[in-house]
Amino acid sequence: MPDSDNILSIDADAVLWSANAADRVGRPLLIVMHGYGSHEGDLFSLSPYLPLEPVIAALRAPLPMPVGDGAAWFPISNQPGRPDPSAVDAAAVAVLAWLDALPEQPASVGLLGFSQGGAMTRQLLRHAPERFAFAVQLSGFVADGGSAGDAELRTVRPPVFWGRGTIDPIIPADAVDRTAVWLESHTTSTERIYEGMPHSISQAELADVSAFLREQYAAAKLR
Repeated sequence: MPDSDNILSIDADAVLWSANAADRVGRPLLIVMHGYGSHEGDLFSLSPYLPLEPVIAALRAPLPMPVGDGAAWFPISNQPGRPDPSAVDAAAVAVLAWLDALPEQPASVGLLGFSQGGAMTRQLLRHAPERFAFAVQLSGFVADGGSAGDAELRTVRPPVFWGRGTIDPIIPADAVDRTAVWLESHTTSTERIYEGMPHSISQAELADVSAFLREQYAAAKLR
């Protein structure tokens, strides 16, 4: 858990919702988290390509960039792919606090994030395995360090989609390797690798994500 000097918060007024308050009642929630230096509108633009079942909430990361209008979930470290675990924890706690404060709790909660936002999906699973039905990690990674939730995840093994490109210059090989090992031992992982894709989201990946989400929501209806 972060110390008192490292407490972050999500700006509830900056959240972009795909439905008004009345239309959110009783529906699953998909929390969407952008990458470093971006904003809540970035991944929210993918909404028309995703299934209609969930209410989408695109969050703004809590750390404003020194220049420009973008934001970050945690600072970039001098070792790419190895952020300070306490900084990643602080961001995860902020998202959980925002979720707890919702006036109406959703039927279920899924996670989708790109890059730093992808790392956030993993950290949220580790903090609260029981809260999240699945996660989608796009060009992301698993942060260093252990978590109290890791043991439960080995038992629960939530569905996780992990997509990445073959020519991503941002996420280093050791972070990819660490992520592959962690996902195999803690989740039910669907991995997709896209030839020639850099640090981005391709149409092929978006189609695979949409199919993965449809599978999750269809399975939930059968339970």
